[in-house]
Amino acid sequence: MYPELFRIGDFPITSYGIWLALGMLFALFAAARLAAQSGIPKDRVYDLGMWTLVGGLVGSKLLMIIVEPHTNIFSLDFLRSGGVVYGGIIGGFLTVALLVRYYKLPFWRTADAFAPAVALGQAFGRQGCFAAGCCFGKPTTAAWGVHFTDAGHEYTGVPVVGPDGADLFLHPTQMIESLVMLGLFVALYWLHKRKTFDGQILLIYAAFYSIFRFVIEFIRDDPRGELFGLTAATGLSTSQIVSLLVAMFSVIFLIYRLRNPREAEPSAS
Repeated sequence: MYPELFRIGDFPITSYGIWLALGMLFALFAAARLAAQSGIPKDRVYDLGMWTLVGGLVGSKLLMIIVEPHTNIFSLDFLRSGGVVYGGIIGGFLTVALLVRYYKLPFWRTADAFAPAVALGQAFGRQGCFAAGCCFGKPTTAAWGVHFTDAGHEYTGVPVVGPDGADLFLHPTQMIESLVMLGLFVALYWLHKRKTFDGQILLIYAAFYSIFRFVIEFIRDDPRGELFGLTAATGLSTSQIVSLLVAMFSVIFLIYRLRNPREAEPSAS
C-alpha cells in the first residue's frame, strides 16, 4: 500500500504506474504467443497491441468524463488516474475492430488472442489499484478486511478512519478482482487451443467478467459516477448497468454461435 515509490526530481514514480506497465508488457507477450498459435504474425500483434493500449487509455478517460462530468481534465489527478475500466475495454475493442481491417487480420481469431491478455492486464492493474488505494471496498468486520495507510488516503481519498475515530477496515475488492482475473487468464489461455469456433474466447471473457463485475460492485464503495441519470434511477452503479448490457449480449451471442458454428475464418496472410 505504497502509492508513490520514489521521485525523480518533482516527477513521482507510482506503484500504479509500475503495475500497469508490467501488466501491459505481460499482456502483449501473452497475446503474441496466442496469436502465433493461430497463424497471426507476432509483429502485427505487437503493433496492434500498442495501438489498442492507446485506444483503451482514451476510452477509459472519455467514459470517466461522461460519468464524472465535473472532472477537471487539466489536473494532475486526471492524468495519473486509470480512468474507467469499462471505457478502456470498449476503447480497446473498437481499436482492434478498426485496425484488424487495416492490417487484414481475421477479427474473431485476433480478438481471441487478445481476450486472455486483457484479463492478465487487469490482474496486474488491480494490484496497482490496491497499492494506490483506489477502487476500494465498503467497510467490513470480516477477517479479510484491509486498513489502508494515511499515504493512500492522501493520494486517492481511500477512507482510513471510521465515524467513531477507529481504524477502518475495507473489503479488498482490488485484490479479489486481481486474483479472479488471474484465474480467468489461466482458464482462457487453456481454452484457447480447445475452442470450437473463432470468437468463443472473447465471448467467454466478456460474459464472465461482466457477471463478476456486476456482483463485486455491491461491495465497492469508491465514487461511482453517474450515467445519464440511470444510476440514480436504478440504484445500480455505472459499471453494473454496462455489465448487464455486456452480459446479455455476450451470453446470447455465445449460445447462438455454439448452436450455429460457422466455418473458420481464413488464415492471416
